[in-house]
Amino acid sequence: MRRLQADDYANILTRTHTDLDLTNQSAVAEFFLKQKPDYVFMIAALVGGIHANNSCCADFIYQNLMMEANIMHAAWQAGVRRLLFLGSSCIYPRDCPQPIKEKYLLTGPLEQTNEPYAIAKIAGIKLRKSYNRQYNTQYVSVMPTNLYGPNDNDDLNNSHVLPALIRKAHEAKVRGDKELVVWGSGKPMREFLYVDDMANACVFMMANGVADGFFNVGTGEDVTIRELAETVMSVIGFKGGIVFNTSKPDGTPRKLLNVNRMRTLGWQAKTELREGIAKAYKDFTTHVRQ
Repeated sequence: MRRLQADDYANILTRTHTDLDLTNQSAVAEFFLKQKPDYVFMIAALVGGIHANNSCCADFIYQNLMMEANIMHAAWQAGVRRLLFLGSSCIYPRDCPQPIKEKYLLTGPLEQTNEPYAIAKIAGIKLRKSYNRQYNTQYVSVMPTNLYGPNDNDDLNNSHVLPALIRKAHEAKVRGDKELVVWGSGKPMREFLYVDDMANACVFMMANGVADGFFNVGTGEDVTIRELAETVMSVIGFKGGIVFNTSKPDGTPRKLLNVNRMRTLGWQAKTELREGIAKAYKDFTTHVRQ
């Protein structure tokens, strides 16, 4: 929304979950036939970290399957010109060669902690491809790495690792704790993309007429969870030590995306990790907790 408004797009159609339940097929069809949007950014999803995926696995596969099926079918019926579908880097096999290329999809078993969500997103990719093939639609998929930034979800029960670390480090600093407890061993490696860079990538794809296929979107660089925690602590100013709770799962050992296809198109991320964390923390202290 920030990116589109900055480019002076005025006729932007949005609905909150309260206004439109995307798992309701008839409601979605009615919305599309009435509003007839030209371009659709399909970003809505039920998402979360390891705990949320493990606890709500049926919700994750059901709701995401329903949303993508309802939206793509309604978009075709309403004559939408272009649609962009956001997937996730968890679509790739758990023990994938690194960096991960798009061609590695469906070449091995998925990570068990988020398999239902991953299967839903893989179905969305295949659904998009099938509509293009049968109906000559112009739907494209982008696979973002781990996103973070302003307005993130920091609920410790269902958030991803970076917003959770920001909240935990901030609260530890406020309490005067001597330690920060981090899930897992700290050894897994993760890639992080600032949300405004992702928004720029989405608009770039639409503006440059990319109408088919799927593309990884990331920075092409990753860090260990230990390094991530240390960077968060440094940005926030928490001086304590780190304790790793190894009774908690690590998830996939490494997920680094090969982003050469996006770079070939002429796009690449601009925000460095420390800079992005500082921006995310500023938003956290301004809008969430003092």
